[in-house]
Amino acid sequence: MTANARVVAAKAARLRAGGRPRVLDLFSGCGGLSLGFEAAGCDIAAAVEFDPDAARSHGMNFHGGHARHCVARDITATAPQALTSELGLGAADAAFDVLVGGPPCQAFARVGRSKLREVAEHPEAFRHDPRARLYIEYLRYVDACAPLAVVIENVPDMLNHGGHNLAAEIGETLALRGYVVRYTLLNAAFYGVPQMRERMILVAIRTEVAEDVDLPEPTHWIDLPSGYLGSRAVALKLAQTRGVDPCVRYVAAPEPARALPRAVTAEEAIGDLPELRAQEMLAAGTLRRGARRFDVAIPWGGHNRQSPYVRLMRGWAGHEGGPSVDDHVIRYLPRDYRIFAGLKPGDQYPEAHRYALALLGEELNRLAADGQPVADGSPELAALRAAFVPPYDDGKFPNKWRKMEADAPARTLLAHLGKDGYSHIHYDDVQARPISVREAARLQSFPDGFRFSGTMNPAFRQIGNAVPPLLAKAVAAVLVPQLRGRRTGDSEMPLFAFGGRR
Repeated sequence: MTANARVVAAKAARLRAGGRPRVLDLFSGCGGLSLGFEAAGCDIAAAVEFDPDAARSHGMNFHGGHARHCVARDITATAPQALTSELGLGAADAAFDVLVGGPPCQAFARVGRSKLREVAEHPEAFRHDPRARLYIEYLRYVDACAPLAVVIENVPDMLNHGGHNLAAEIGETLALRGYVVRYTLLNAAFYGVPQMRERMILVAIRTEVAEDVDLPEPTHWIDLPSGYLGSRAVALKLAQTRGVDPCVRYVAAPEPARALPRAVTAEEAIGDLPELRAQEMLAAGTLRRGARRFDVAIPWGGHNRQSPYVRLMRGWAGHEGGPSVDDHVIRYLPRDYRIFAGLKPGDQYPEAHRYALALLGEELNRLAADGQPVADGSPELAALRAAFVPPYDDGKFPNKWRKMEADAPARTLLAHLGKDGYSHIHYDDVQARPISVREAARLQSFPDGFRFSGTMNPAFRQIGNAVPPLLAKAVAAVLVPQLRGRRTGDSEMPLFAFGGRR
């Protein structure tokens, strides 16, 4: 038996004896994957994350803020053994059972199957290729840490990126290392997340441990909008149920049954949070320009409606919420609050632009009636237009704005929330504003006790980049029993139970 085989056998024996899987999260962000795997009974042993705010968030939530775990680390400059030595975890090949992460898609783009294979076999030859460097480092961790399982999350385009099925190509390099690999597309709304977020999930398990890979069954159902179905069809053009390597296969995602509870809606997810009436706050001077810090505790209001999902978010074991919320902060957008108030659910930027022009027309009529007409082409008209109408071309930016529907899950949250937030305008006309940091966290299924390092913009970016913890938990809950040598129709640890609308 080789040294690697002995390490794998020892890890498998420990888990079969009841040991908790130890997880290393690469490209961890603030910890969406980590949180899901923790909830499924795993120990989050370490993480590697380049962004300082995200690294601090991960350390705060999983390691009590210990300084060693809050350090931002560049994977290209952090060898596996150096990481485990620094964290007091011993030998790299014995420290972890599961490696998870979402490497940037650019790490694999346009490298191609033949080059990926060559990198896998002769990594030093391409160490200075920026397209392959992060991929090399990811493989270096797989080789050094000998995990029983590898889980990779990424965008659906990973299956059809520049004419390459990168998931299959990555899977083939993992198969060379002794893994059976399955990949699929999962929509977070089918797993209790109040967001229609489509993601590629790849799971690889050592062949000594399992002959196949289980995927989670949906817990909720919704008829996805046509746009999601169209994007999925494009992503799947290159997916094949059988690939070049029999150990690597695309598996169609399990379809949700209509007998399941309906998907969690935006209102069920955030309707209990204290109201922030933007126009009133602006008039009162309590909403001003400047950095949004998390230093004001807002107590729960009188409309404190608690759906089953809200109770889960407030009571998540180890990350429970408190009597108030301190990251319920929003953007300062004085021109746009009145526009938000007049939009209908589902309206996007063309509708917003037309409504803004109507508001401008009303103001011009009012001024004319008061004996203060504004001349065409005048500086006064230009200034008034700038005060009422956003400057973007409504033909070029149709998706820049969108008002959420209360009775449906939110559309996909992106890291771009860290720049403007117009993609998720609150459904409540009275509040008339973009969503807050805590509302974004709720829609991504981060519990109320989960803390984000930094100010508003970095927090939005961390949330938008994250894997929804409930989706991660669904994947982990079926993976953990397999690592213990069992194939189960039901997961060892049940998914959070909530919902019930039919």
